[in-house]
Amino acid sequence: MKALKSLVVGAALLGSVAGAWAQAQEQFVALPSYRIGSYAAGGSGFYGGIIDYFNLVNAAGGVNGVKIAWEECETEYNPSRGVECYERLKTSHGGATLVEPLSTGIAYGILDRIPQDKIPMTMLGYGRSDAANGKVFPYVFPLISSYWSQAAGMIKYLGDKSGGMAKLKGKKIVHLYHDSAFGKEPLPVLEALAAQHGFELIKIPVAPPGSEQQAQWLQIRQARPDHVILWGWGVMNSVAIKTAQRNGFPRDKILGVWWAGSEEDTVPSGDAAKGYTAMSFNTPGNYPVLDSIRKTVYGGGKGNLQDPKRIGTVYHMRGVTAGILFVEAMRTAQAKFGKGKAVTGEQLRWGLENLNIDAARQKEIGAVNMFPTVKTSCEDHEGSGAVKVQQWDGSKWVPITPNWIVGDKALVRKLVEDSSNKYAEEKKITPACMK
Repeated sequence: MKALKSLVVGAALLGSVAGAWAQAQEQFVALPSYRIGSYAAGGSGFYGGIIDYFNLVNAAGGVNGVKIAWEECETEYNPSRGVECYERLKTSHGGATLVEPLSTGIAYGILDRIPQDKIPMTMLGYGRSDAANGKVFPYVFPLISSYWSQAAGMIKYLGDKSGGMAKLKGKKIVHLYHDSAFGKEPLPVLEALAAQHGFELIKIPVAPPGSEQQAQWLQIRQARPDHVILWGWGVMNSVAIKTAQRNGFPRDKILGVWWAGSEEDTVPSGDAAKGYTAMSFNTPGNYPVLDSIRKTVYGGGKGNLQDPKRIGTVYHMRGVTAGILFVEAMRTAQAKFGKGKAVTGEQLRWGLENLNIDAARQKEIGAVNMFPTVKTSCEDHEGSGAVKVQQWDGSKWVPITPNWIVGDKALVRKLVEDSSNKYAEEKKITPACMK
């Protein structure tokens, strides 16, 4: 009987050790997502793209044999729920090594918790722009292009469109924005560029979710601006496009933020959206990596999107791009800390800070020019700052700037330094590069 009991206990211990070993070989990513509510289209497409790419990598054996694990928690794009989700997810699966909330409000809510928990947070094309300074924000990564870089790129595009930056002098530009941290984020850059180039910046907020905008567009019609920057999200965007048409405002004078530049914004707008332009950090089109997702992931019954027709749409491609960056950071960290085993949050932080996704690596992934090349460092947690402009032709998005646009990088960097150093003083942080 004792021998049998010992055998059972031994087997249980062996099973426990095996389970722990298996768990150690999983790289866990926390996804405080949103698939219901006013912003469900953006959340489902973006997180669907991340998970589709994770499934593609896992189908090929993982990252050097390490499978990627993830767990979602529904936030409904609500900052307080996002904080609750983060607190729940950070200890799941033995501990999160990365978090991506896709919400400026949630990102601000967990910003001070991230370094204490040693869990890096990515903010792909959104969030706190001065976090590009890794000396002050070692665990925060506004990857590819921040809101400040995008705002600078927008003004550069509008200046070029007008015949040169000097031609902006005396013009009126409306910033029609989602009245939230997200909508207010680009104001430091827009205000600085208005002062520098002599254009008038007219700020008009829209209360979330933005389903009623008649008063705002009446104000715009009275102001008679040369351009309107639509810094919207969710239903606000299609309402803005349709209301602009009803008020006779030309769609070719509206330039949307990239969260106002998806199929979910233009299709519901019908003919009112044809000719509308918006920013992007992806080049519209099809890519080998998307074909691989169709064949391997959806062909294998593991696709995350309910409608496979959404593969390669704006939000989905954005999510796939995020997935690529995450996996490349895992590879980079493993190259330093040991291949074939999951890395810690601290080690993955190093991987994110030492990314180098050049054109050659993009070709190996099957994503040449799908997003700008990315090279991060301690001083630069953004890694690019480049943007593109796309236009809706009535059925699909097409790029109208063949090359990537970079705005006033020196101005953006000065603002990053000034703002992040002020934050460091307030929080009593000594800016330094982590080893």
